[in-house]
Amino acid sequence: MPDFIEPGLLVPIVIIVILVIVIFSAGYRKAPPDKAFIISGLRRKAKVVIGKATVKLPFLERCDVLELALMSVDVKTAQAVPTADYINISVDAVVNVKISPDPDIIQKAQQNFLNRNVQYITGVAREVLEGNMREIVGQMRLEEMVSNRQAFADKVKQNADPDLRAMGLEIVSFNVQNFVDDNGIINDMGIDNTMQIKKKAAISKAEAERDIKIAQAEANRKANDARVDSETAIAERENELAIKQAELKRAADIKRAEADAAYTIQQEEQRKTIEITSANANLAKQAKEVEIKAKEAEIKERALEAEVKKTAEAQKYAAQQNADAELYTIQRNAEAKKYEDIQNAEAELEIKKNEAAAILVTAQNEAAAAKARAEAARYAAEQEAEGIRARGIAEAEAVRAKALAEAEGLDKKAEAMRKMEEAAVLQMYFEKMPDVAQAIAKPLENVDKITMYGDGNTAKLVKDITEATTQASAGLLDGLGVDLKSMVGSFITGKAVASGINSEAHVNAAPEAPAAPVKPAEDLVQQ
Repeated sequence: MPDFIEPGLLVPIVIIVILVIVIFSAGYRKAPPDKAFIISGLRRKAKVVIGKATVKLPFLERCDVLELALMSVDVKTAQAVPTADYINISVDAVVNVKISPDPDIIQKAQQNFLNRNVQYITGVAREVLEGNMREIVGQMRLEEMVSNRQAFADKVKQNADPDLRAMGLEIVSFNVQNFVDDNGIINDMGIDNTMQIKKKAAISKAEAERDIKIAQAEANRKANDARVDSETAIAERENELAIKQAELKRAADIKRAEADAAYTIQQEEQRKTIEITSANANLAKQAKEVEIKAKEAEIKERALEAEVKKTAEAQKYAAQQNADAELYTIQRNAEAKKYEDIQNAEAELEIKKNEAAAILVTAQNEAAAAKARAEAARYAAEQEAEGIRARGIAEAEAVRAKALAEAEGLDKKAEAMRKMEEAAVLQMYFEKMPDVAQAIAKPLENVDKITMYGDGNTAKLVKDITEATTQASAGLLDGLGVDLKSMVGSFITGKAVASGINSEAHVNAAPEAPAAPVKPAEDLVQQ
């Protein structure tokens, strides 16, 4: 215990504290939100406490309660009230009212509803609202009230609001529940409205059906127009298509006609070309035939000249033989032997040439038959044929060289035989000719088959063989140093002149058969 507190003062202090606590507890008040506590006494103006706590002085101040909660008031007219159109109706409405927390309004409510319960407040409000509702009913027509309840409620609310505010109340909401009349006028109005509605509905339905039919007709018309337009467009397109097809067909016919004409012109040109070519070929053939016939005539002419010449020579020779038979018996026998040898040599040479020509013709036939089958081996066959031809030419050259060598040997003999008679020289020449021809044709015996391709190969081979024979004969004559033609001519002519025999006396003598002219190997191949 502190020293500054005297023991005698402790009890009073405790009593004062307890007293304060008791007073505070007795005067403490806590106001809920839906109530207002009115503290009055020592103050000039009462204190209003809403939703807060406060303390009143006991015995000096008082605390009163004012209801602030929302209060529902069922307002009904006790008796039927005539409207502005003199129709008696009863009105039932529900109105929600409350004491406003506004200081001015709440001060008025303190004077009228302080410590009053809800039934009292709603009863006062009901009386005020019912009176104002009767007043508004008398001002409005029944149809207007029934059709626009909100307008009726707003008018009642506006009319009753000043009265309620004067008592400290305010209208929160006003809802009309029902209008009732004893004569069923509202029902009749409903029936009339129903009929009007039905009438309007029937009219609307009829108008709608009419509109539907009109729309349907319009739609059908448009559909028909669309169908007609579509069919017209289709017909036009089909017509255009037909025209286009006709134009295309006409163009195609024109093109086809032009093509046919071009084809006909081309065929005609080809035919003309073929005819011109054929004519040129025929002309060339005819020219060739003329040339061949001219050559044949020339050959026949030469043969005839040779035959005539030989006939004359033979006649001269016979005359010489008959005139100088005794003097030149030995020489005539030698000449006869010489003539026989010449004929034999020429016949043997002719046989060899014919055999060579036959081989060449057979080779040509085989080449023509094998050309279609062996085109793929053409190069090899040509090489082979070329090799064979080269080998044949080489062998012919070898024979020619051998003949030239023999001619060189004979040349030396000719030196010794220059003093011999010309008949002996000719006899030696004709004795060697068969051997030369046989030697030239000998290589052909070893050839199994000759295959030729191209133009001119046959003529070339025959030409090579003929040239080989000619070269060998020319070499032999050059080696002997004599001119066979001059020798024979001079020999016969000289002997006829030397014997003094008149050739005309022996014209009718039978001459020996003249030797047939030897045809070239090329002519044999052509035949």
